[in-house]
Amino acid sequence: MAAAVFAGAFPLVSGLGPHRVWGVFAATGYLGAAVAALVLPRSRALAGSAAVAAAGAVAVPLLLLVVTGQGQSEVGVIERSGGLLLRQGSPYLPEPHTVAEYTPYLPGLALLGLPRALAGSDGWAAGLLGDARLWCAAVFLGCLLATGRPHRRGLALLTASPLVALPLCVSGVDLPMTGLCCLALAAAARGRATGAGLVLAAACALKWTAWPAVPVAAALLASTAGRRAALRAAAVALAGTAALVLPVALRAPGPLVQQVFAFPTGRGALPTPAGSPLPGHLLAGLGPAGWYAAVALLLAGGLAVAVSLVRHPPRDVTGAADRLALGLGLAFLLAPAGRFGYLALPLVLAVWARLPARARPAARRSRLPAGVPGAPGIAAVPAVHAVPSFRTRTTGPDRPRTTGPNRPRPEVAPAP
Repeated sequence: MAAAVFAGAFPLVSGLGPHRVWGVFAATGYLGAAVAALVLPRSRALAGSAAVAAAGAVAVPLLLLVVTGQGQSEVGVIERSGGLLLRQGSPYLPEPHTVAEYTPYLPGLALLGLPRALAGSDGWAAGLLGDARLWCAAVFLGCLLATGRPHRRGLALLTASPLVALPLCVSGVDLPMTGLCCLALAAAARGRATGAGLVLAAACALKWTAWPAVPVAAALLASTAGRRAALRAAAVALAGTAALVLPVALRAPGPLVQQVFAFPTGRGALPTPAGSPLPGHLLAGLGPAGWYAAVALLLAGGLAVAVSLVRHPPRDVTGAADRLALGLGLAFLLAPAGRFGYLALPLVLAVWARLPARARPAARRSRLPAGVPGAPGIAAVPAVHAVPSFRTRTTGPDRPRTTGPNRPRPEVAPAP
């Protein structure tokens, strides 16, 4: 019911058309999920309510918004950057004149806009397959499935929740980075340093807000697999990020710095539209001194999290996800420019880490033949040890003598 109330508020208070569309269908889906949980048998109540919520909050509004071409401006930015990357080798316009012409993302995110550049917009099928939201959702869901953390029902509930359903339907821009961060932490928890580093490189090439995941994953590896594993993961992450970003940075250094770093922090030629009344934004609104104060608080928060990683490193995936969520939450709260929607990322990390993991597959049945100890359906038979053999030799005509442990004791004549 809380989710239904949250979604139902969007048609009343939001000024964005895609948000209002999502709110109408999502509120209906959440109400239907609540009814299904009450009327269905207990054995099917959870699965039924999750299916109804997923249909109302994700499937129907996403399909409607994609077919009608509605979405937040981020969708068009990703698709345009994919076309620019294909044509000129850089996803950034050389001289943007409006906010809509800025691309505040690293080059990796432009890869999710390539399907639009390849499929075009002629026909509903091309429009559907080229929509960047579908590819963002595919990366997110694929990464979460690869973590092995949530079982299918838990993944359905998380996807149908407002934390994921709303951004998935209207934008989807933060979901790939979120899924990759979850996958990197899961790989680090298993001691897979190289795999964690490669996944971190992919995440860091999408948005620079993923960079705090590198020290968190390294701290987790250091506490579970050793310092060498942590250094290897960090080195792979840095080298992979450089390999993905540097070619574009060398080709268009000015546009990258201005659009990716200066614009989101409020220091670009045009003001950023991210202006939610968060503490950092309120401080930055007081003038240059307030902006520097917000940056100082942001750096202090990052330093505090870094010290906590050194003194009390996380020892499991839940602790690592909580530490990354804390760092990102502080960053979004104290940044000179931010949105309430950014806080969904740390919340998803914290919720994902607490979802029950999928059960491991049962051990394979033994292939031993019947009758062998340990074969299925056969009771274990105690092993029969070989009885030592003894040789009998004669020392005299009628005096056999036995050698070995069963040698008879000599007879002693009774005392007179």
